Amino acid sequence: MPEGHTIHRLARDHRMWFAGRRVVVTSPQGRFDAAPGLDGSRLEDTEAFGKHLLYRFSRGRWIHIHLGLFGRLTTSATPKAPPRDTVRLRLANRDWYADLVGPTRCALIDAADRAELLARLGPDPLRAESRPSAAWARISHSDQPIAALLMDQRVLAGVGNVYRAELLYRSGLDPHLPGRELREEQWLELWEDLRRLMRAGVRANRIVTTRRNDRERVTGRVRSEDATYVYGRADEPCRVCGTLVRVTDLMDRRLYWCPTCQN
Repeated sequence: MPEGHTIHRLARDHRMWFAGRRVVVTSPQGRFDAAPGLDGSRLEDTEAFGKHLLYRFSRGRWIHIHLGLFGRLTTSATPKAPPRDTVRLRLANRDWYADLVGPTRCALIDAADRAELLARLGPDPLRAESRPSAAWARISHSDQPIAALLMDQRVLAGVGNVYRAELLYRSGLDPHLPGRELREEQWLELWEDLRRLMRAGVRANRIVTTRRNDRERVTGRVRSEDATYVYGRADEPCRVCGTLVRVTDLMDRRLYWCPTCQN
């Protein structure tokens, strides 16, 4: 599932390429039945909240997209290729088009729906108005492991499996530590590190969490195999201490950690 930096990058790029212009809105698959009512409308803005992408049109209308595990949103310059019959939504103007395939959600919503959505979400580290105190209020009273809380979108919006594992490794925290045992200063350090990592993810359009000296190749573009400390590295040696990285299941997701560096 795409993490928050990917959705914010899409919102940023689509604001630049589509916002302020009239767009052709179609649903080649036929499952987004609101397309005809939006076709030819002016797309006013795009915004991201955690893993949710919103396109704002006039008269208080938004397209709400959540990619989920299998959704893809691809953007290309014109000339437009004929859409496949699996395309749920196509947005197009004279210069660009974007095709949405396989999302968990693609729906037309109004202001009340949008407000209800945002009320369900925790603070998004990539939004300037977000404050860590909102998440801390939940974390500090919870018996759930911090690794579970970081993935709970009601606690913190936008964090997925990769950022979860890497953030906890970089902080040296045991992922099984109950939230109520985390100190507030530790949480504030986590928050600031997460903001740095996710902002870098938006700029690069990829996740890189390793520090230069912890990579096998320290110059040039970071290779995918050098980009993370523990995520996807089960039974490989920790980059820092050499202990084998462990993996287990937590809330139906794979959790990676180093039992030596994170204790």
